[in-house]
Amino acid sequence: MPHREFYEVDVPIHDTATPTRRGLHVFTGEADSPAAALRRAHEVYDAALAAHQAGLEIPGKQPDSWGARGLRPGWALEWPAAKAGLWRNPLSWTRRRDVAL
Repeated sequence: MPHREFYEVDVPIHDTATPTRRGLHVFTGEADSPAAALRRAHEVYDAALAAHQAGLEIPGKQPDSWGARGLRPGWALEWPAAKAGLWRNPLSWTRRRDVAL
């Protein structure tokens, strides 16, 4: 089994009604490469969007720690500009399991 690390995927977003309003949607979870992290982030987002559009509850965190906590209606994710890298805890005194993701 490949070694898995904890990754962060940063996806630029913009408000479709006011494109100058921009932000960043951040996903985190376990993966064995940046490409796998990007794939999982996109998968959990797509699942959350499908559930929302069907009037269902957004799926929770998956066993590999990936999940989408919410959606921003009217905002578009710019997947081609997404970047994945190892997650670096900004609070160095905490461990991953101590931080609400």
